[in-house]
Amino acid sequence: MAAICVFCASSRTLDKRWLDLAGDTGAELARRGHTLVSGGGCVGMMGALVDGARAAGGRTIGVIPQALVDLEVADLASDELVVTESMASRKVLMIEKSDAFLTLPGGLGTLDELFEVWTTATLALHRKPMVLVDTDGFYGPLLAWLGNLTEQTFLKPAGFDLLRSVDTVPGALDLIESQLT
Repeated sequence: MAAICVFCASSRTLDKRWLDLAGDTGAELARRGHTLVSGGGCVGMMGALVDGARAAGGRTIGVIPQALVDLEVADLASDELVVTESMASRKVLMIEKSDAFLTLPGGLGTLDELFEVWTTATLALHRKPMVLVDTDGFYGPLLAWLGNLTEQTFLKPAGFDLLRSVDTVPGALDLIESQLT
C-alpha cells in the first residue's frame, strides 16, 4: 500500500469535530493498509490523526523539526520519527517519503505544506496525487480564489487541476487510490 502524507492543524484549541475528522482519517488510512506520514506532532488534529491510525493498527512516520521537539510536541510513539533542522527541510522530507498527499482543514502551516507540494507538482518535480478534503465547504473560499487565479492566467488550468477536491475522507482516499494504480 501507499505512504500517504496528511496535512492538518496542530492547534490545541480546535472544535471537537475537527479532532474527530482527523482521528477518523487516521483510522481509515490504517484500515486501508496505508502508512501515515505526518508532521510528527502529537497535538491538535495531528495528534488525533496519528492516534487514530495507531488505534486501527496503522504504521506512522512523523517528520518534525528540532524546534518543535524542543517544545515537547513530538509524536514519540511514531513507528519512525525523523527530526529535521528546519520547517523547510521537514517539507522536503515529507514529500520524499510520501506517495500521495491529503489535506484536511487547517491554518497557515497546513496551507504552507499544501502549497509547497502543489507548487512542486506544477513544476513537474513530482507526480504524486494531491487531494484536498473540503469538509463542510471549509476550503470553498480558497478554491474560489484559486479559480480566479486561473481565470486571470496567474495559474494554468493544468496546474489548478493537479489538486483535486472532495468533501469526504473516504472519497479522498478512493481518489488517491485510483490515481496510484
